[in-house]
Amino acid sequence: MKKKLILIFFIVLLYSCSSVKVIYDFDSTINFSNYSSFAFSKQEVEKLDISDIDKKRILSSIEESLVSKGYNFSSTPDLIVNISTKSREDIYINQSYYRFGFGWYGYPYDQTYRPSSRIIGLLYIDIIDAKTGSLIWQGNGSGSLYSNKYSRDQLVSNFVIKVLESFPYKS
Repeated sequence: MKKKLILIFFIVLLYSCSSVKVIYDFDSTINFSNYSSFAFSKQEVEKLDISDIDKKRILSSIEESLVSKGYNFSSTPDLIVNISTKSREDIYINQSYYRFGFGWYGYPYDQTYRPSSRIIGLLYIDIIDAKTGSLIWQGNGSGSLYSNKYSRDQLVSNFVIKVLESFPYKS
């Protein structure tokens, strides 16, 4: 019992440290095994207000993820993939105290406020039934695309993989 609690604790800890926060929803009446192919909505891709390099990164990552789940890219698709992006700037205020004395117990004599900001990227992926035009799956992720450890290609790929993680595999 104690081992299970420790395992659950570490799973929750790892999940909470994830840099991409994902929300998804789907139509529970849809049988996803009826779908086998996909394509991107050219109109939606052209409307994206991001660099062509980032468009290419996102599209290739989505394609890789869907192909790994058993779907094929096609010119006559069963599914249409729409994507959209946004960004927001989160601003943080860090407060510092200067103290007389030793450690945390000194008498505060001055304080400073240092603002910092971080750009948060938002990626929305909508999967639409090509025949009916109805939305059948929707996922969105938010997180930072800045890191000292990974390249931009790896960051975008990980971002897309996290968003599409809950999209069903082709049976």
